[in-house]
Amino acid sequence: MSSTIPTFKNEPVLVLILSIITCGLYLIYWNIKVAEVLNAAAEREVISQPIAIFSGCCMPVNIYFYYLAGKEGLPKVYEKTGEANKDQSTLLIILGFLFPMVAAMIVQGDINKLYK
Repeated sequence: MSSTIPTFKNEPVLVLILSIITCGLYLIYWNIKVAEVLNAAAEREVISQPIAIFSGCCMPVNIYFYYLAGKEGLPKVYEKTGEANKDQSTLLIILGFLFPMVAAMIVQGDINKLYK
């Protein structure tokens, strides 16, 4: 896997607004792009393409997506940005179940730190 991280920088509020306007369809695209970034940051496949696609429309897969992002993807992002490693998987699972758009905002905010 290539070590170059694809650029996917959005304002977290924009993720929320686009998700609401498109009735959640934007989250399917967002999941695919975030999976690409997290896979590149981890230099291995953390979140597969089918999981990224189905997590936009299927609740149990959605929760698994956020679990993988918080447990295996974001720690590599923190490592690359020099931040303290923190496990946000529990928070993202709960928010992914109750408010997936808010969980997406948190993940997008952490990913944006890669591009500063």
